[in-house]
Amino acid sequence: MANDLDIPGALSHFLVHTQSMSIGTYQLLAAVQSGWSVTAIVVGGLIVAGALVWAVRVGMRVMDQESPRPTPEQQPKLPDGGAVREMREMREPDEMPRVERGGSRLMPYEIHHSGSRTGKDQKRKRWLPGSSGAFGSGGPGHV
Repeated sequence: MANDLDIPGALSHFLVHTQSMSIGTYQLLAAVQSGWSVTAIVVGGLIVAGALVWAVRVGMRVMDQESPRPTPEQQPKLPDGGAVREMREMREPDEMPRVERGGSRLMPYEIHHSGSRTGKDQKRKRWLPGSSGAFGSGGPGHV
């Protein structure tokens, strides 16, 4: 019983064996740990590669179930007149109808969209020379 509880003896035994470990033992331990690391990396790589192969096969099955791609004859064609270009026009706003005092108010469905007619003057409006673009832009303003 006395031998089982010999703590100082166990500590001295442990210290003697730890101090007597040679460089070769450390290299052997490092090689074994490195071998496990390499094995874990290889297994992990195989798992990732298998997941990628599975994903590609699932994608190919999905593509096989889709409708076929359009043929060149089914592709959209340019109109006979060539490409459609942008058209600019100046629009004229609708005037807001006046409601007399005591009359019923206008409901949203009674008001038309803004700019619903082609304007008489098709010249593009430009800024006047000497006027500023906006408040606070540093110009003298409308003079």
